[in-house]
Amino acid sequence: MRAVVYEEFGGRAEVREVADPVAPPDGVVIRVEATGMCRSDWHGWMGHDADITVLPHVPGHELAGVVHAAGPGVSGWRPGDRVMVPFICACGSCRECAAGDQQVCERQTQPGFTHWGSFAELVAIDHADVNLVRLPDGMAFATAASLGCRFATAFRAVVEQGRVRAGRWLAVHGCGGVGLSAVMIGAAVGARVVAVDLSPAALDLAERFGAAECVLLGEGGSPEEAAARVRAATGGAGADVSLDALGAAATCATSIGGLRRRGRHVQVGLLPGETSLPMGRVIAHELEIVGSHGMAAHAYPPMLELIAAGVLRPDLLVTRTIGLDDAPDALTRPGASAGVTMIIPGG
Repeated sequence: MRAVVYEEFGGRAEVREVADPVAPPDGVVIRVEATGMCRSDWHGWMGHDADITVLPHVPGHELAGVVHAAGPGVSGWRPGDRVMVPFICACGSCRECAAGDQQVCERQTQPGFTHWGSFAELVAIDHADVNLVRLPDGMAFATAASLGCRFATAFRAVVEQGRVRAGRWLAVHGCGGVGLSAVMIGAAVGARVVAVDLSPAALDLAERFGAAECVLLGEGGSPEEAAARVRAATGGAGADVSLDALGAAATCATSIGGLRRRGRHVQVGLLPGETSLPMGRVIAHELEIVGSHGMAAHAYPPMLELIAAGVLRPDLLVTRTIGLDDAPDALTRPGASAGVTMIIPGG
């Protein structure tokens, strides 16, 4: 098969022929029809992710496609089935999985991190009966691929971890794939959304997807100044819920600083290295800090129902598609353009 491969962290990636994957006994091999480009792929390429321990490596974790082969232990899926995959593949048998919390499975695997991923024509997925989601009739592969990481992650971050309610203020820091998804989802549940970014193009999209206020930051501004602008945009008190959808020390601090008293910060973007948080403010204002790490396959139905009803339009978030041959260059420039980039291996 053809795949995007890099031999060293931060080194040149290239498309080459590699061996086809073999279906695990309880897993499947999926023929990839579309896969997303995510900032997490860039973190992996840079060497920030401890799960990538063996090089060469094939990135990619946001995928949809068709079951190509199934292991003997798989009961619910067969070749030809159209499927999508949460980026966290759970074991199905640990304590967390038994409680329904597959997104924090003790023995989770992640394509593109713990093993070769979906920037390829074929990808292997473990524990298929736990981790596959059937594509709704009529849903395009590119739309489905956008759900497994960025959209499902944003959905759970806003609805479950953030507990956003109608009429409340939601601030979204970083309007890339996850952030724009969070803007759309927050607006759909009736929140007043403040979108925050450095890019006018990203904020144009955020406004299109329902943001009530947009805060354009300048390069080099302090988190304190940015937080003050968010508080001003919400009438002075601050946001009820705030998401760091980028994953940087500055956006995390701004998100916390822009909250109202007893507000809730949800950390979604990956934070490489150690990050100092304004814990004095957290204590004094009784702020709540929670993490959000994807969404389990069994939790997809409420999100899919809103998509089927037209309340949510993840298809509008797919702003660019490229072929597999263009993926190596795109991998090195996360966030170079606002919105969602999808890779079509056959394109």
